[in-house]
Amino acid sequence: MAKIEVNSTSFEITKSNEGLLIDGKQANYDIIELPNGEFNLLFDNQSFTIAVEDKNASTGELHIRLNGRSVETKLQNKLAALLKSMGMESGKKKLKEMKAPMPGLVLDVLVKSGDIVTIGQDLLVLEAMKMENSIKSPQDGVIDEISIQKQDKVEKNQILLSFE
Repeated sequence: MAKIEVNSTSFEITKSNEGLLIDGKQANYDIIELPNGEFNLLFDNQSFTIAVEDKNASTGELHIRLNGRSVETKLQNKLAALLKSMGMESGKKKLKEMKAPMPGLVLDVLVKSGDIVTIGQDLLVLEAMKMENSIKSPQDGVIDEISIQKQDKVEKNQILLSFE
């Protein structure tokens, strides 16, 4: 389930076997990506052209142009809730340390000490419950120290790396 806010109006979106439910009601839709990077959405027998103007993965903010009209949206999904529970939501002070969100095996470390990283950039890959999870940077910054190596087993809340 996700919650999306469009121009200050909130909608609850759930994906089910029957399709998409918006505020508990079945939604008929089809969406395709156009060659120019825009999208064509057919929703309840109405056609919309959507162009993504700006997006911020960490805050869930998405600025789109819908049939030529500017629209601001904010998506709150499971990832946003997880980041918030870990104290990593936007508007907070910068993190000094990044901790493992779950126990697992480090499959790859994609950064090194001294690297400049941007918000949303992949930092490492953690395998948990036979699934590969990309751990992304919650902020812009510089990597100070990497506390783990490839093939290390980590526990929940174990320090993975630190920021300057």
